[in-house]
Amino acid sequence: MPEPTPNSEPTADPSAGRRKVDLNCDMGESFGAWRMGDDAGVMPWITSANIACGFHAGDSETMRGTVALAEAHGVAIGAHVGLPDLAGFGRRAMAIDGPQMYAYTLHQLGALHAFARAAGTQLRHVKAHGALYHLVVRDAALAVAMVRAIRDFDPALRVFGPAPSALAIACAQAGLGFVPEGFADRRYAPDGRLVSRGQEGAVIDKVEDAVAQAMTFLNPGLRGATSEFSQLRIDTLCVHGDRADAAAFARGLREALDRAKIEVVAPGGQAT
Repeated sequence: MPEPTPNSEPTADPSAGRRKVDLNCDMGESFGAWRMGDDAGVMPWITSANIACGFHAGDSETMRGTVALAEAHGVAIGAHVGLPDLAGFGRRAMAIDGPQMYAYTLHQLGALHAFARAAGTQLRHVKAHGALYHLVVRDAALAVAMVRAIRDFDPALRVFGPAPSALAIACAQAGLGFVPEGFADRRYAPDGRLVSRGQEGAVIDKVEDAVAQAMTFLNPGLRGATSEFSQLRIDTLCVHGDRADAAAFARGLREALDRAKIEVVAPGGQAT
């Protein structure tokens, strides 16, 4: 098989029903003089970009530049909404109520939408970040508030998150498209939950280990049937952009998916 090139069309597969998966990454997380990640190095290998909207990370110039970078590579643009916590990178727990969740979500969607519209493109999806992600997984009221904000802004937006979760249920009840997500570079406990970042080994360091985990997501027969982890359904894989080797990691994962003849495509979009 020839070596893949960034955003090249995967080798054609004559069989029908070819397995598809999206490859998403959290991006645009620099702000001011602080720099995070290698967005330019990662972007050619992914199909969806979750762009920080200024709450947990990102600023106006970063949002504008990341939208332009995604558009140049044909990558679907999504809002990566977080808690208003720049100092803690949105990973610290924060007590909020439903009206605050609604307002925070709508604020961030509107901010990124302005840059997407100015660039002649549009938002395709929404994904919560860090502590906010965990809140809407388990808190039904907050999940409903977030989903209501997304629906009121644009009911065509898809929502990324784990299934099962309170967020998945809220999306189903509101009629929003939900895309079940798995993390290629994070460890899972047997009950299907992410291992806390505070525990040793919570982050997968070797790309070959991430590839192996991704393949268990995409091939249920490899998982066995003895834990809730085996029941997870995955339609989008996340690789984190805040790791030092993010570009090499994303490329290694994308090349492995291509070799396995898994079509890498944004939800509702085209393979890149």
